[in-house]
Amino acid sequence: MSLTSVLLLLAGFVLLVGGGEALVRGAASLARTMGMSALVVGLTVVSFATSSPELAVSAGSALAGSPGLAVGNVVGSNIANILLVLGVAALVVPLAVTSRLVRTDIPVMVGLSVLTLVLALDDTISTTDGVLLLGLLAVYLVMTTIVARRERGTADEPRAQDGTDALARFRTTRARSIGVDAVLVVVGVGLLVLGAQLLVDGATQIASAFGVSDLVIGLTVVAVGTSLPELATSVIAVRRGERDMAVGNIVGSNIFNIGAVLGLTALIAPGGIEVDPAAVNVDLPIMVAVAVVLLPIAFTGQAIVRWEGGLFVVLYLVYLAYVLLAATDHDAQGPFGGAMFGFVLPVTAVWLVALVAYELGLRRGRRSPHQM
Repeated sequence: MSLTSVLLLLAGFVLLVGGGEALVRGAASLARTMGMSALVVGLTVVSFATSSPELAVSAGSALAGSPGLAVGNVVGSNIANILLVLGVAALVVPLAVTSRLVRTDIPVMVGLSVLTLVLALDDTISTTDGVLLLGLLAVYLVMTTIVARRERGTADEPRAQDGTDALARFRTTRARSIGVDAVLVVVGVGLLVLGAQLLVDGATQIASAFGVSDLVIGLTVVAVGTSLPELATSVIAVRRGERDMAVGNIVGSNIFNIGAVLGLTALIAPGGIEVDPAAVNVDLPIMVAVAVVLLPIAFTGQAIVRWEGGLFVVLYLVYLAYVLLAATDHDAQGPFGGAMFGFVLPVTAVWLVALVAYELGLRRGRRSPHQM
């Protein structure tokens, strides 16, 4: 392990923290200046910004003649975003989930995840499929913008009768503030991308020095590396009290990963994206299951509390262990996979159903005294 590797790790960590701080500060101020909620900004500006590493990796892979990497990149990142990033963020501070997320945005994420699995059943995400995914993303963004404009208040803006000078000063100040916030967002994105790259490079060098294979490095360090911007941004957001932005960032990032990253890569790659049958049989269904699991957890109490965050992290470690065993064709793969698919996941699903039923019972109990 060389000094250079350690310095790369430290520099990457510092840039991630600094980039996340700049991005959250700029995005939160932008939301207030434009009269938009932190949730909407998290679903759009922040989520697109933190998805830039996935977009860069997938587009670069397509141009380099390896478009199939885009599927693994998106699937692995979406799983890590929910289980690892939301899990760690909830361990720091319990996350509030708004009714809008439960009613609209999480179902959109689930729907796009299911659609991706269906489109990949023929082992290809074609150019036409890419156009469809990009089109659905565009519709989602338009609808989100329309709703945000309807919710935006204008009480703070001076009226025309208050004087044209006051109105002009207000608009000039707001435009200047928006410009500063936009610069913070751009700088934050740049620092996040650079920090993630340095961390990945440093960790790869250290892993190689300890004799870890390139395959294992790719499945662990690189896979988690593209989710580091989401992790840094979400943790910093919850520590600054922007809990809506943290959850909106993850949900919006997963939507962007499918709509923009997969969609654009399918358009760039000649003949679309070839999907490995293993991804269709295992990883894509797990991505769908993870997206579905988020809905009942968010529904119960409209929050992701610490023990639920801990459950997410444990499930991610179980999934990662299975991927590593399968990649190395280890003898324990069969028993471990049987235990995971035959016991851990079914028990978790039954437990979540029971949790939702219990929550519904509590809500009916609270309403019944008023109905008597």
